[in-house]
Amino acid sequence: MSTVKRSMTRRSGGRACPGSGLRRLGAWMAGLATWLAASAVGAQPPPTPAPGAATEIALPPPRLQGPMPLEQTLAQRRSLRSFAATPLTLAEAGQLLWAAQGISDGKERRTAPSAGATYPLLLYLVAGRVEELPAGVYRYLPQGHRLAPVQQGDLRSPIASAAYFQTWMREAPAYVLISALPARTAARYGQRAAARFVAIESGAAAQNLLLQAVALGLGGTLVGAFNETALRELLSLPAEAEVLAVIPVGRAR
Repeated sequence: MSTVKRSMTRRSGGRACPGSGLRRLGAWMAGLATWLAASAVGAQPPPTPAPGAATEIALPPPRLQGPMPLEQTLAQRRSLRSFAATPLTLAEAGQLLWAAQGISDGKERRTAPSAGATYPLLLYLVAGRVEELPAGVYRYLPQGHRLAPVQQGDLRSPIASAAYFQTWMREAPAYVLISALPARTAARYGQRAAARFVAIESGAAAQNLLLQAVALGLGGTLVGAFNETALRELLSLPAEAEVLAVIPVGRAR
């Protein structure tokens, strides 16, 4: 045993130096800091409404029964990249959003699974041609099944350009953008696990939406190629948000 090791052993009463305890304390303090940061993110106020717009827009109640069985929607789901000019109805837009992230029981649980019920996803409706809804960007609020206006104006073309000029997207009457605040999930599971859990949740929400589109006689495509920084700026998303997917939806041409 070296002189240094013998000295350390004597000072600690024959036990190893308590460095492991200090490391555990440091890890606990780091976890607390992450939890506090996530709480601040989760407590952020709702998006600022567009000038002159209503604070919130109530959506028609989601339907819980439809004419098409699940097996048929699975068989018919295909990526759609050619859209008719027909607008979406407000009820259709609301049904798509509910399918992806709506509340499905009295305990605030949602239609898509979420690790630890942390619910990091934020959904935005980019409306171009939606009946009873001015063109603009709206954040979906699952509590109360409502929309909160974020921006006025038709942003479909700029978003298509930010998606590396996928011009076919411009024909869709609306987009649903899936974003997330990963800190909500990281506060419980850590950054590395949160990245996986948020991706899984986003995929579940997207598939729910696409299957619901088929049941409504609509279609869509999951788009994952885009300039995230450009989209975040276009839609005035929170700085902490990550953009995960854009789903143009509408009727087939």
